[in-house]
Amino acid sequence: MSLALEQREIRREHSRAAARASILEAARRVAAKRRALSLRAVAAEAGYAPAALYGYFRNKDELLLALAAEDLSALTRTMRESASSGGKLAAAAEAALALLQNTETLAAAMSALPARKGEAERVFNGKLIGALTALSEASGKPASARSEQAEIVLMAATLAGLALFLRSGRLQALGFSGADMIAALGRRFAD
Repeated sequence: MSLALEQREIRREHSRAAARASILEAARRVAAKRRALSLRAVAAEAGYAPAALYGYFRNKDELLLALAAEDLSALTRTMRESASSGGKLAAAAEAALALLQNTETLAAAMSALPARKGEAERVFNGKLIGALTALSEASGKPASARSEQAEIVLMAATLAGLALFLRSGRLQALGFSGADMIAALGRRFAD
């Protein structure tokens, strides 16, 4: 391949990546404004014709999975950074709760998973494994055996559920705080 052709291909890939990122950011803005996410609303927000989005995402489920994969990367990074600064599990759990309270894409993506198998699901699952690994590292429990992996999944599910309780105000209505639950989580899954 000639140098000019190679450079054109690189520019095309960068342009495609920038457009995809722009669509994802538009989807986040739409989701923040209203609960329902539609490809038509995302296209309008991003300044694209609705049909143009299909060049980047096969359907709304794939768009949700891409958003959730980005959120899982942020969650993993946040937990690792928090756990490295001290209190390990408590710090990672507190950081995870703070992020999960304001993130709807993970719950939406979980419901989208059965719809299609493909690259988007593979990426999402890889990011999910990364987040579970970060949680395992923060807990100080290696998750090499199946039973240990189940404990980490249980811990992650607990954090996700707590985030929903916090977001809805139900945890406070029951007389608990996020700090109360993190302390209980630490006792249950001991640092």
